[in-house]
Amino acid sequence: MSVAEAVAADAAAGRTEAVAYNERIIRYFVIATVFWGVAAFVMGVFIAFQLAYPVLNFGLEWTTFGRLRPVHTSAAIFAFGGNALLGTSLYVVQRTCRASLFGGEPVGLFIFFGYQAFIVMAALGYLAGVTQGREYAEPEWYVDLWLTLVWVVYLVVFVGTIMKRKEPHIYVANWFYLAFIVTIAMLHIVNNLAVPVSWTGAKSYSLFSGVQDALTQWWYGHNAVGFFLTAGFLGIMYYFIPKQANRPVYSYRLSIIHFWALIFLYIWAGPHHLHYTALPDWAQTLGMVFSVMLWMPSWGGMINGIMTLSGAWDKLRTDPVLRFLVTSVAFYGMSTFEGPVMSIKQVNALSHYTDWTVGHVHSGALGWVAFVSFGAVYYLVPALWRRGQLYSERLVSYHFWIATIGIVLYITAMWISGILQGLMWRTYDELGFLQYSFIETVEAMHPFYVIRALGGVLFLAGALIMVYNLWRTARGDVREEIRVAAPVAQPAE
Repeated sequence: MSVAEAVAADAAAGRTEAVAYNERIIRYFVIATVFWGVAAFVMGVFIAFQLAYPVLNFGLEWTTFGRLRPVHTSAAIFAFGGNALLGTSLYVVQRTCRASLFGGEPVGLFIFFGYQAFIVMAALGYLAGVTQGREYAEPEWYVDLWLTLVWVVYLVVFVGTIMKRKEPHIYVANWFYLAFIVTIAMLHIVNNLAVPVSWTGAKSYSLFSGVQDALTQWWYGHNAVGFFLTAGFLGIMYYFIPKQANRPVYSYRLSIIHFWALIFLYIWAGPHHLHYTALPDWAQTLGMVFSVMLWMPSWGGMINGIMTLSGAWDKLRTDPVLRFLVTSVAFYGMSTFEGPVMSIKQVNALSHYTDWTVGHVHSGALGWVAFVSFGAVYYLVPALWRRGQLYSERLVSYHFWIATIGIVLYITAMWISGILQGLMWRTYDELGFLQYSFIETVEAMHPFYVIRALGGVLFLAGALIMVYNLWRTARGDVREEIRVAAPVAQPAE
């Protein structure tokens, strides 16, 4: 952003002191978010069809489901979601602090290109089978070290921008972003403590083993959900919903309660992934109790996001971007209710290791993470490329409905499939033997796997519509859309 543009922006906001925001880096992150998002969705659709039709594994080791699945999950979480978080956080912290990026553009470029290098190195390692071979197929030690360096620079830039702020208060979105950055750094370092076999080789061995390793991985795994996929994206919610709705946050006091309750409780919930394992029973129960307690602060955030529309509900009929943002919060509320329910031991006995978990994860990943990211990207592209509006709001509406139908097909198929799986696995005949073999349960899943794949196709189609719309917007194209005029109210006779 040039100084002249900054002066104009500040003057429009009633300020006289210009702030030259660093927006070139944000544009790069927005482009990367869209690119990696489509890549993640394409990979997700392909491996979904691999599960329905195993012949698509092609018999090659680097095209098998086992190699491609971590490529998909990491592309969706760390490439698509990570770029969305880094880009929006660096945009929001500048605007809410009214300060340019600490370190300037060169440091911002290092964060961007360094993070993309991490994504590429991790993906190549997954395809080649060079991973730690643990629950999340974490990249090997050299990738972890590189990401640590990039992340430390990111933390310094974010905190430095807050420290040089010209606004007296730190806006709540920055608190959520900061919690996400600090906690992910801690999780990453502890979970990836490993000893390389040699400095010239890729292989390493974790410092943990057995049940301690399992607990460490799920402490990392669940809090990656809690702080990467929840706290960070709540930062997006707290900035972009009020901006798009042109309304203040419903309750700033509730946002503070939401923040502190969430970050305190979430860190203890990981053991609920290890019910009925070698983990001590008290640790399993601790994870379950804290998971159930998480329902309250999570819904506090959902209420705060949705109630921000108080006095502006009519905008949902005319603003498809706001529809994305608000629907994402509804999915967040649903996922954060379902999660605590699934953490209860009696429910977990049925749901664990089944497709119910897959449906739950994707209701959060697609409905919450992807939708709120889509809303943020739709807001950012016209702002960053200096366009008065999106190329087509109608295409945004098409994207919304096609993607929503895709999500509904996906998660309902997985819910039904998962419950069916759980029931078949625990069904005994009159002699006390298991009534169904494992392959029979796999055969029973086939139609639901096909439906899941078709839901993924719809979600991908919506994302491709978004790509076209954003490309035309960035070019400066304007589409004349026919709008049906609202009937004029007539006075009663």
